Amino acid sequence: MSDGFSIPSIILKVAIFAFAIIGAVASARDLARSRRSLDLWRDVFPWIGVFIVGIIVWILVTSPTIYIRYYGIILMLGAVTGGWLATNEMKRRGYDPELVWDLLVYLIIGGVIGARLWHIFTPPPSSIAQGYTTAFYLTHPLDAIDVRNGGLGIPGAVMGGLIALYIYVRSNPLVSFAEWIDIGAPSLALGQAIGRWGNFFNQELYGAPTDLPWKIYIDPAHRMAGFENQSYYHPLFAYESILNLLNMLLLMYVGRQYSDRLKKGDVFNIYLITYPIIRFSLDFLRLDASQVFSININQTLMAVVAVCAVGVFIWRHRAGAGEEQMTVQTAEGRYPVRASASAGSKPAVRRTVKKSAVQRKAGASDKKPMKKPASRKTSK
Repeated sequence: MSDGFSIPSIILKVAIFAFAIIGAVASARDLARSRRSLDLWRDVFPWIGVFIVGIIVWILVTSPTIYIRYYGIILMLGAVTGGWLATNEMKRRGYDPELVWDLLVYLIIGGVIGARLWHIFTPPPSSIAQGYTTAFYLTHPLDAIDVRNGGLGIPGAVMGGLIALYIYVRSNPLVSFAEWIDIGAPSLALGQAIGRWGNFFNQELYGAPTDLPWKIYIDPAHRMAGFENQSYYHPLFAYESILNLLNMLLLMYVGRQYSDRLKKGDVFNIYLITYPIIRFSLDFLRLDASQVFSININQTLMAVVAVCAVGVFIWRHRAGAGEEQMTVQTAEGRYPVRASASAGSKPAVRRTVKKSAVQRKAGASDKKPMKKPASRKTSK
């Protein structure tokens, strides 16, 4: 089975620069139409970053052809499809859906960097057998950034994406960090469901040998050491893809059905429970699990994250934690109100009868002066 195809390298180089130019022009047009102030993080930096990537590719790629892997195409398909799902959620919450595409550039960059670093520091046995160890990557920086050799790690992708989101929100606070992660949780699960099929073309992430009807054949060149004589294995990537798809549906259902009970950040908190359970369970079938000090690092991390996420969810919904103090700015000043912390709920503002100085003055002028009783004259 082929894992990709070749194209003239000039096509890729031109496509990157064309993408940067089209994106910059579209951003400038949007800026002119909306008549808003220039935002460097939204309008300038993403396209400068793409342009720099184009320069790097132009310098490093010297061969006349370049090999495009299906794995990369499927990952991008997952990212774009997840972005599309997030735009629908943004519309439902009353936000501008175009913000998703502004953010997606940061998420992809942060996610790829985080995923690569996770692989570098937790390489699986198959990579170690080929000589791609942590020590090798640290002494060969060009190989460290060449994602075609080795792989990517989902835990690092999530961490890198969260860091990128935090940086973005600091400069674009229209939507809070907590609400962004709620919006993105179902999209993240959908992106994972699609992206896992890249492992199918690479013939990786398969499970233990099996004779089940849905078994998959693995070429001898891609079999793990010690399993050279085994031809059929569990399609572990397909299991995770299906479970991630169900996880997406669960997160969407919970986020809509119980919006009056959930707090901001709860949907992502639930993701931090459900996905780690999925990953922890499937790792029992995995043959190529990353080991750190003889410990399955991914499975251990998933267990810790799930337990902590359950604890955080219970703590946030403990008795007496259902309301938070808020203030509302009025013409007379800022006053405290009680508001439910649930996502999507509006604070119930308690109106106070307090007139301003102007109102008091106007009210006083409307009153007629009280006449003094006429003094009764007595005749002497």
